[in-house]
Amino acid sequence: MLSHPWITYVTAVLSVRITRARNAPTRGASAVEWVIITAIIAGVALGLATLIKTLVEGKQAEISSQFGGGGGGGGGGGGDLGDP
Repeated sequence: MLSHPWITYVTAVLSVRITRARNAPTRGASAVEWVIITAIIAGVALGLATLIKTLVEGKQAEISSQFGGGGGGGGGGGGDLGDP
């Protein structure tokens, strides 16, 4: 999962940006760079959340189909037990 090409690409881009920001004469990233980095991180997080949701829903459907779509519940109980 973590060896996906776009994850590798984003990691490489971010590491280059962070290294440049740390080695810059101003000793830090500008506000614009922080906004870009934050947007990239938010995009990756949103993408991962969507991917995880899709995988979970797929497994849920698979499990549900294996059980025949779920059960009807218990037969209940009750009834007259008679006098003791």
